[in-house]
Amino acid sequence: MKPGDLRLGAFPRVCLWLGLIFLYVPLAMLVLGSFNANRLVSVWSGFTLHWYAGLFSNEALLQAAGLSLLVAATSATLAVLAGTQLAFVLARRGVFRGRALLALLGTAPLVIPEVILGLSLLLLFSGMEDFLGWPRGRGLGTLILAHASFTVAFVSVVVQARLAGMDPQLEEAARDLGATPWRSFREVTLPLILPGVVAGWLLAFTLSLDDVVIASFTSGPGGSTLPLLIWSKVRLGLAPEINALATLLMLVVTLCLLLSAWLFNRARSH
Repeated sequence: MKPGDLRLGAFPRVCLWLGLIFLYVPLAMLVLGSFNANRLVSVWSGFTLHWYAGLFSNEALLQAAGLSLLVAATSATLAVLAGTQLAFVLARRGVFRGRALLALLGTAPLVIPEVILGLSLLLLFSGMEDFLGWPRGRGLGTLILAHASFTVAFVSVVVQARLAGMDPQLEEAARDLGATPWRSFREVTLPLILPGVVAGWLLAFTLSLDDVVIASFTSGPGGSTLPLLIWSKVRLGLAPEINALATLLMLVVTLCLLLSAWLFNRARSH
């Protein structure tokens, strides 16, 4: 290897490490600040768990956390039901009229800015309320539908990748033995793609739990999720309670993403 090749290889590595430092040092400072005994985040006064204990006595935070978990779990379940069907159609139905359009519409939320998605969903719910009388205002129902609508694409991509690596002859063999299409899917296809389905659910759950932009368009006065509450409090100034809450939220999201990645890699390896 020539010396010039070493220099070319070193520059990308330096850029990578600088990017990682720029990204993760602020996160490390946030976690460290959550254990600071001083209310001033910039002044270290010793280690404490006081701010974490105070979170569980804050009624507003607990209600927002409960609402976020409910919305994330319900919307992720709806996204899995719709996304799995979409992935199965695209991966198993072959070429049919409108397939390209269906694939485009199914993956569009991956690239459309969240501001556009949130605004379009707000206009949709407003129009439905005017013409159908439902939903009346913004709240739990609109939040669930909004989060399910944009996480379907992520579930579809994960499940479709699993279906692409699965031998379709297994399903054909089950049908040759007399199994109905539904029984073949239930007893052959679903167990094989289950790691991908679970990974898609965890990814949809994480995206819903972490969403601020779309929730700000589709939530009502009594439907503030935990990220929205954090955002409203941070605008008034930094506080150690917010650092503690953000640390716990980051821990939950990280665990979900790690489990989702592990299940997805396991599905691909089988």
